[in-house]
Amino acid sequence: MPHHASHPAKEPPPTVAGTYRYADLDQPARVCETQLATECALAISYNGLGHAVMMVTPEALEDFVQGFTLTAGIIDSADEIYDMRLVEDAEAWRAEVRISSRAFWRLKQQRRRLAGSSGCGICGVEALEQALPQLPALDPAPLPPAGYLQDLRERIAAEQRLARRSGALHAALFVDGDGEIRLCREDIGRHNALDKLIGALVRERLEAGRGFAVVTSRCGVELLHKAVRAGIGTLVGLSAPTALTVDWARRHHLNLIHLPHHSAARVYSPVPRAP
Repeated sequence: MPHHASHPAKEPPPTVAGTYRYADLDQPARVCETQLATECALAISYNGLGHAVMMVTPEALEDFVQGFTLTAGIIDSADEIYDMRLVEDAEAWRAEVRISSRAFWRLKQQRRRLAGSSGCGICGVEALEQALPQLPALDPAPLPPAGYLQDLRERIAAEQRLARRSGALHAALFVDGDGEIRLCREDIGRHNALDKLIGALVRERLEAGRGFAVVTSRCGVELLHKAVRAGIGTLVGLSAPTALTVDWARRHHLNLIHLPHHSAARVYSPVPRAP
């Protein structure tokens, strides 16, 4: 948790971008209205050093910054964030984050390694190391009861209040040890949604290992990195995983479950026992 999180400007209310008119392609005279999802640029700096500009849905921004900072490997624990300041700047937002000296030194070393460019392939190796980082394996966690996944798609749809109005939004949710949905975070980006969820888990002091996370998007390997770094033992995806995702989950003892539309949940990790 940040020791002090100050907000000179309040986070925007959870609204969509507004009402837009459109015409049917085959019936141009038929004009309708709909609401569209909001997005904005968020510039993140650490100890005064600009680091990234992300396109995000402007809701739960503090959760996002907290989760992004942890899952990007900038910090090892939430205690290394000392302060966070969100500032509205025209049509964009700035997140000014103060982190520990040790974390800031690591960040600068990482930036220094990636700053150069050459034809020898070194930069490609560095990028590959970031794309497939060497992370410690999790302690194996028990699989959730099958009943916790019954009607889960319908319950998720009920929780996605922003998507109901605008569409175009991914969601990441946390289901607790009793099978109840405790948190839901939405964003135009699937990575952003999971970062927001992880940040919310940290800020609300919920134990990630006592439950499981659900993502409504494709469960790519980069989402698994985030889950492992956050200590989430089980990840459920609504889309089928890739072979690399399954291999990586098994190697890191992350339970990986696919919840298809019209069939029972499929456990890909841990390795199913032969009949």
